[in-house]
Amino acid sequence: MTAVAPPIVGRELSNPPTDGITNLRFSNHSDHLLVSSWDRTVRLYDASGNVLRGEFNHGGPVLDCCFHDDSSGFSASGDATVRRLVFNNGKEDILGKHEAHVRCVEYSYTTGQVISGSWDKTLKCWDPRGAGGPERTLVGTYAQPERVYSMSLVGHRVVVATAGRHVNVYDLRNMSQPEQRRESSLKYQTRCVRCYPNGTGYALSSVEGRVAMEFFDLSEAGQSKKYAFKCHRKSEAGRDIVYPVNAIAFHPIYGTFATGGCDGIVNVWDGNNKKRLYQYAKYPTSISALSFSRDGHLLAVASSYTFEEGNKPHEPDAIFIRSVNEVEVKPKPKVYANPPA
Repeated sequence: MTAVAPPIVGRELSNPPTDGITNLRFSNHSDHLLVSSWDRTVRLYDASGNVLRGEFNHGGPVLDCCFHDDSSGFSASGDATVRRLVFNNGKEDILGKHEAHVRCVEYSYTTGQVISGSWDKTLKCWDPRGAGGPERTLVGTYAQPERVYSMSLVGHRVVVATAGRHVNVYDLRNMSQPEQRRESSLKYQTRCVRCYPNGTGYALSSVEGRVAMEFFDLSEAGQSKKYAFKCHRKSEAGRDIVYPVNAIAFHPIYGTFATGGCDGIVNVWDGNNKKRLYQYAKYPTSISALSFSRDGHLLAVASSYTFEEGNKPHEPDAIFIRSVNEVEVKPKPKVYANPPA
């Protein structure tokens, strides 16, 4: 019997969400995968075993999710709530509410706080230890210049990207005001921001097929390293077609990163050497989210139409798990010409 080669896009997970996938994240402890969706659910999968471990329903679309530990997490919902979800016992607690859709949620392992960002133009910090009891869970509310679109944490830093191309950088130990107030160096609306694993800066993508590589160090030498590049574009009949870049995910070992766009393409980049390392075969529809597993051996890809062309017939929402080959993500050493003899 002939061995069947795995599909080129990766292995498709069973029981995917039934509407747009807003985010997916691998656990820091296992190959568990947490997925949020417009179908009002957060689902927990064992990605290696292709098993749906549990699911929670919400009162509105779920726009983001993150892990707390291997079997519990937090969600950001369109019903304005921030929730803690415990999959082991099916228990959920509402940490608190915003005045509008909650767009982003992160858990800081450094401070033990949950940070949520909303379209009500605020960031809120919560202490989850008070959830479900009489303790007050809200630590603080911090006004933002516009609606929060994307957020990322590294160490003590949180980077908040809002409408109007604003970027605020906070130190979680002193949230009274941003450590840095910035403007995106890209001309168009921000889609995604993700911090570098080494804590020196962040990558930011826009709706106009570009990614900016930014650095926290404000010295002249620090800022001289920043740059932006075009991606997720194609030429057709002499015309440039440009796609939004919805997702960025950093490889935990090599610090290279993948981007996913509305063109259904996933590219892998070496940011230090300013090179594309790999391009995967096209997925059925837009890439809405990406996540590498903790050891970098797996990449979860959400193939999910993001309605950039309005309501039209589209491929069903799907999650693909690909095995990552080192050649796709490892930076290539620079080759220097031999000096003349």
